[in-house]
Amino acid sequence: MKVINLSKKSSVLNKYLAELRDVNVQNDRMRFRQNIVRIGHVEAYEISKFLEYSKKTIQTPLDKCEVNTYDDDVVIGTVFRAGLPLHQSFLDIFDEAGNAFVSAYRYYKDREMNQVGIKVEYCASPCLDGKTLIIVDPMLATGGSLELAYEALKTKGTPKKLILACVIAAQSGVDFLKKVFPQDDVVLVCGDIDPVLNSHKYIVPGLGDAGDLMYGDKI
Repeated sequence: MKVINLSKKSSVLNKYLAELRDVNVQNDRMRFRQNIVRIGHVEAYEISKFLEYSKKTIQTPLDKCEVNTYDDDVVIGTVFRAGLPLHQSFLDIFDEAGNAFVSAYRYYKDREMNQVGIKVEYCASPCLDGKTLIIVDPMLATGGSLELAYEALKTKGTPKKLILACVIAAQSGVDFLKKVFPQDDVVLVCGDIDPVLNSHKYIVPGLGDAGDLMYGDKI
């Protein structure tokens, strides 16, 4: 799996990441969601470089013109609920893409909240045979949610190409996905990669619970 950490190069993306992490900015839910969307736009642009392109001839009002556009039949897959703003940002860029959704949530198996389980309850997708599947999820902690989301989506067909995108990842989650997807043609694009996954399986320094920061606390 090819891993791309966009924060390694200086760009405006780092400003959006800084605001996502900043406790003094996080209380503005609308700004938090908008920064997720902005990061998604940057990531979608980077991912567009991994698609297959060919020249087409179009007619302008004055003459014919050759343009190089992508040929991939893209499907954007998203893990509920935190993935929704990221999904929309990718759909802004790949505006003709198909759409797939997976409901996956994590729960603690023990009172100490150290053992995490993940449950998938819902999957809706077009046929994925021969498609370029882009799975987006803001936080990549253990990597379990993305793995199970992919397994659920595979019941809808076999994609030709797989690309993964997250805003912030834990290094251990990245290492896990490298084992799950050892193929060289699978791509993971991250806004940033953090070094620690704590005992409760939260990314450190991370930013907290992305879903709660977007939509409010849950019970």
